[in-house]
Amino acid sequence: MTQAKGTLVATLVAVNVGLPKDVCWHGRTVHTGVWKQPVAGPRMVRRLNIDGDGQGDLVGHGGEHRAVLVYQLDSYRYWEERLGRTDFVYGQFGENLTVDGLPDDEVCIGDRYRIGGALFEVSQPRVTCYRVGLRMNEPQMAALLVAHRRPGFYLRVLTEGQVTAGDEIVKVADGPEGITVVDIDELLYKPGHPREELVRALRIPALSPGWQGSLRALLDQADSGRPSLGNTGLTSAAGVPPPAWSGFRRLRVVDIEPESASVFSLRLAAPDGGSLTSALPGQFVVLRLPAGPAGAPIVRSYSLSGRPGAAEYRISVKQEPFGAASGYLRTHIVGGEMLDVAAPRGTFTLRDGDGPVLLLSAGVGATPVVAMLHALVAQRSEREVWWLYGARNGGEHPFAREVRSLLTQLPHAHSLVCYSRPGPGDRPEIDYTSTGRLTAGVLGRLGVPHEVDAYLCGPPAFMQEVPRWVEEYGVDPVRIHTETFGAGPEITPGIAPHAATVPHPPAGPPGTGPAITFARSGLTVNWDPQYPSLLELAEACSVPVRWSCRTGVCHTCETGLLTGNIDYSPEPVEPPAEGNALTCCSQPDTDVVLDL
Repeated sequence: MTQAKGTLVATLVAVNVGLPKDVCWHGRTVHTGVWKQPVAGPRMVRRLNIDGDGQGDLVGHGGEHRAVLVYQLDSYRYWEERLGRTDFVYGQFGENLTVDGLPDDEVCIGDRYRIGGALFEVSQPRVTCYRVGLRMNEPQMAALLVAHRRPGFYLRVLTEGQVTAGDEIVKVADGPEGITVVDIDELLYKPGHPREELVRALRIPALSPGWQGSLRALLDQADSGRPSLGNTGLTSAAGVPPPAWSGFRRLRVVDIEPESASVFSLRLAAPDGGSLTSALPGQFVVLRLPAGPAGAPIVRSYSLSGRPGAAEYRISVKQEPFGAASGYLRTHIVGGEMLDVAAPRGTFTLRDGDGPVLLLSAGVGATPVVAMLHALVAQRSEREVWWLYGARNGGEHPFAREVRSLLTQLPHAHSLVCYSRPGPGDRPEIDYTSTGRLTAGVLGRLGVPHEVDAYLCGPPAFMQEVPRWVEEYGVDPVRIHTETFGAGPEITPGIAPHAATVPHPPAGPPGTGPAITFARSGLTVNWDPQYPSLLELAEACSVPVRWSCRTGVCHTCETGLLTGNIDYSPEPVEPPAEGNALTCCSQPDTDVVLDL
């Protein structure tokens, strides 16, 4: 880092603080610290924030690398003119320090500044978040900040000290590589992502770990030799090949095989005898069945459990006591029948590498990890593989003989099978290893290495508990991959917790527009243009959703578009991957099926 002589570059106009508070928004409660107010006199800047200040959402804001947010007086003037506003006060953009100077297109990541008694280092641009729009009463503000190259930036506190409005801002060191706040903001959020710029950015030690991880994902994609699929720096939903076909394709049921007392498999083939596109190990397909009232379609997802690259797809289904789809498949489908099937998709896939692998599942959760086990055998893998599985007894143990055969073909395989209630005919050390359930202590007793890539799938109670104790054991969270049957967990930053509600049609008269199917939630409703976006329709239906910016920037809402056409308003900063949709800013043109 080049040491500057100490150049006066700007002035601190205002110091703004505010503690988090609850705010009513769209009928919900948001816990946010975006309401900052200027304070008089000196304020002590600590390593994590300024005295009297706080952040409501410590996942997206706050922490060592996002301790102090800066925004510029020149940008205030720009937005006043652009938005036709005259009501701005300092702290309007949620910033801690309002400054005269330090433009985003000149300040570089890694630059160091002395203000009063404190020393700071520029760590990253502002995180795109809906809450700045909430404070501004401008829903598109998060996207506007990126599109107009005026995001603002965060500072890391290197030396704690007091700051006061009116303090001079002195630059004491230049950041390496000379990449500005705007440069790095656009490198992540806008299309293109030039490889040489990604490499340069990743050489900056001051860049926050979160941004390093996002840019590294983009670099890995660039180096993979595969064409760009979407913004892998923002979402894993963009990191797999696009679906092999759009919509639904007719496939023939070749055979139906029992796997356990409650699980059965269907083998599906192309009706013309042609080959099917190979799925990645761990992916799923979606079936559309005429199983609803009066033959209305029901849409369900099922993991592929067979060998990737086989001539046929194998799906494995658990018959639920009152399951409409599983009951229909069990009682109405025979060999030779035709089914509507969407192309394989999903990001719960076996990663390449030579490190150890943990396949940890229970019940029908074995389905996608069996496909991973098949893939490892097909690769003649030398990786150390740990197969951990839990079932009630042998009668409820699908793929038992198949898995034992596969494990014998892996030279470095380990296995532990737990039966919680073994039956009289179950054989210890043959059918199962131990009695009881899989528990937190099992990883340590077996000597599972901490650097393992872990793949977890099972019933809801299993998935609520097991990822936590795998992480507590010491496995890096980025190495823990999970799959859930049904709707995935919500991401709604800052929204107060609320009791889960079964998805339902929205209140009021039904819409008259295209049919919108939320596949994982098992709900179909008609579109009503009173909703600005598919996201807001999903929220009105209590469908679990994921979002952050709500304006087409962050891609948190990116989800699979199984069939149908959509329009965008506003246009996203970067389009989603092929076969996906950004629900936060999209509206349907036709009937739509979403993987939600």
